Amino acid sequence: MSSVREWDAASYDALPLPHVAWGQRVLDRMELAGLGGDELVLDAGCGTGRDAAALLERWPGVRVVGIDGSQQMLDQARERLGDRATLVRADLTRPPLPVPEPVDAVMSVAAFHWIQDHAGLFANLRAAMRPGAALTTDCGGRGNVAGVNRALARVTGEEHDGWEFAGEDDTRARLLDAGFEVRSVVLRADPFRCEDADVLERYLATVVLGSKLDALPEADRAGFVRDVRLALDEPVVDYVRLEIDAVAR
Repeated sequence: MSSVREWDAASYDALPLPHVAWGQRVLDRMELAGLGGDELVLDAGCGTGRDAAALLERWPGVRVVGIDGSQQMLDQARERLGDRATLVRADLTRPPLPVPEPVDAVMSVAAFHWIQDHAGLFANLRAAMRPGAALTTDCGGRGNVAGVNRALARVTGEEHDGWEFAGEDDTRARLLDAGFEVRSVVLRADPFRCEDADVLERYLATVVLGSKLDALPEADRAGFVRDVRLALDEPVVDYVRLEIDAVAR
């Protein structure tokens, strides 16, 4: 994506991820059965393929194209999905998106906040969608991980600016400009509490702080993560989810 980076996909999948519930909520909001069962669905920022696998369990007849910028994530997704999905390494901010035909639906879980240019992102997605196709997504929204950012500032003395945590009004405006009919844009507080210090540090290192750790020497990373954990007000990653439901005009 706009800040394409590699992920430790195996460690990611081994963690107790709140992302599973976020993906289930996205699937609960999708409406595929009425289109005939063989729809082409784009999983934008597909990660390790967890949500695509859940999609295929609900709607076995759909075709899936998964796009991600991390090769390790795609390798993990191939192990999970086999030949049930087409997986492509690509940047969601660079048109045209590599889909074989205009897609019938786009889903995305926990990906868009890594992309700073949401206007360009929505325009690229719209160009890959047929008229009437649904966009159903989850990502970090306004106020997401504010407590983690405060802890980072205490440790580093600097504000963290690596994420785009959009609000409801600016997201609606960007969707309209990109050619969508907006059905719903909602912010939902969904904090993740983890009392186990070791698990919380592994979670922070793998899911939250990766872009910061990339810039540090290997020997300094564990200490940095521990310092951030200790700087938190409580053992909580204070997530705020931005949930989007829109239709391509």
